Amino acid sequence: MRVRWDRVGRVGLLVVLAAVMGLYAAHTLAYLSTRAEANRQSAVVHQLTLENAALIKQQRSLNDPATVQRDARALGMVLPGERPYVITGLSKP
Repeated sequence: MRVRWDRVGRVGLLVVLAAVMGLYAAHTLAYLSTRAEANRQSAVVHQLTLENAALIKQQRSLNDPATVQRDARALGMVLPGERPYVITGLSKP
């Protein structure tokens, strides 16, 4: 039986080509997975940035003396020296 080197060479090249394509496929899948994770993390960062901005706005509002006074009055508190008044006897028509 005679060895056909041209056929052996072609099969060898196909094996090498398949191995190279397999390596590229593995790297491509890893790249796509990493890219998807980066997009998810970017969305989380964006959401946390918006939440942080809202919290900073709320903190500024809560530190505002007018807000503190309004909230205290809503709870029925008065400033020192003021007289609290309670109106009774009002009926709804």
